[in-house]
Amino acid sequence: MISFIFVLYNNQIAMNIINRRNFLRTSLLGGLAVTYGSKAGAFVPSNSFDPNAAQVALTTGSNRADMVFRALQPFSKQISQAIGSKLVVLKPNNVSINIPLAATHADTLEGILEFLKSINKLHNVVIAESAGGGSTLEGFSNYGYNRLADKYPVKLVDLDQEKFELLYVFDEKDFSPHAMRVSSMLLSPDSYLVSVARMKTHDRVLATLSLKNIVLGAPIKDLGFAWGPNRKPGAKNDKPIAHGGGYRGINYNLYALAERLHPDLAIIDGFEGMEGNGPNSGTPVDHRVCLAGTDWLAADRVGIELMGIDFAKIGYLTYCAHAGMGVADLNRIEIIGERIADHRKTYKLNDNLDRQLIWMTPPPPLS
Repeated sequence: MISFIFVLYNNQIAMNIINRRNFLRTSLLGGLAVTYGSKAGAFVPSNSFDPNAAQVALTTGSNRADMVFRALQPFSKQISQAIGSKLVVLKPNNVSINIPLAATHADTLEGILEFLKSINKLHNVVIAESAGGGSTLEGFSNYGYNRLADKYPVKLVDLDQEKFELLYVFDEKDFSPHAMRVSSMLLSPDSYLVSVARMKTHDRVLATLSLKNIVLGAPIKDLGFAWGPNRKPGAKNDKPIAHGGGYRGINYNLYALAERLHPDLAIIDGFEGMEGNGPNSGTPVDHRVCLAGTDWLAADRVGIELMGIDFAKIGYLTYCAHAGMGVADLNRIEIIGERIADHRKTYKLNDNLDRQLIWMTPPPPLS
């Protein structure tokens, strides 16, 4: 099946077959909105707490499984009702199959499985991923996920071997749409999508949390694809297509794809975060925090705050906030549990930070 991405910007729907002029306009508007605010997306602080505010649970501790279980408990009834009879898809972040610091920890997944067991929703659950490079199932084995399949009635799924749909995304190098294979399981309205992300800095969009784990995990690759000499001849990987050819392109594509590819439940494991040259080559941060919430943007917003990063510098999340995809105003986010101020750390950012921030500057005028 071939689908098109429809994106919402300033309350107008436009098909995502984008020409250069339209992209310049959206980039310019996004940059101006960050600098000056906009009627559609300005964050307006209030003196009284908004009764319609989003909720994000923040827990700390010395045990990953316990931390995530406690973070999910305030949402038990809401999660149970939302799951209904849907397939529960736990989407870890395995950008690499052999770098534990870059991947979702098995203990975090176990805490989620125990929570699902406690609300009687463990009968229709999968752990599904398309690893960034190499065999997804090999990565599952490397990270100890097989023991979870032995202990719980959960299936381990390689999305590269499942059905896919075609979506078209933007590339800033040629200002043209490009076809990309995307997991049908992650697109399906019959899936309850749980992003089990790890708190990390990033080399293209400053930070990767719950949304990016879903969006850039959804494009699939051929079996036999691997980075380096182990790649089978002709094996292709569609994940680079989503990166949009540059720092502007990846921020825009993350925003545009978020309408169809976003978590129903966001879980962010910051027990041991990654700073510096993430998402693969960074160094550990002993942070001991965990976040959970049913508003993925609110969860990512709190995660960015805990990492000590200026939210206005995160392009794709800023775009999503101005499009009203969730709550990004801290004044409208109720924190359940610990206080942000007691657990905020300043993560060292990637060495190429200056280049990443080019999204904030509109491209040169058309000649």
